Amino acid sequence: MALYITDECINCDVCEPECPNNAISQGDEIYEIDPDKCTECVGHYDEPQCQQVCPVDCIPLDPNRVEDKDQLMDKFLKLTAAKA
Repeated sequence: MALYITDECINCDVCEPECPNNAISQGDEIYEIDPDKCTECVGHYDEPQCQQVCPVDCIPLDPNRVEDKDQLMDKFLKLTAAKA
């Protein structure tokens, strides 16, 4: 699953620089995660880094974007191939 940021976000700016896929950006009101770039850090880290640093625990799994580890790894490989 991709992650998403809830409206409990306090715009503390700690999650954006932690995302290795540059999937997090400032939205109109709160930070947002681009689900097409979010791999839950699969391919980079064992755990989603944004969740690790979030002080208000407002970055849950998105139930509307169900993806297993293999799908997340495929997305990671496509994203990193595009950068090469």
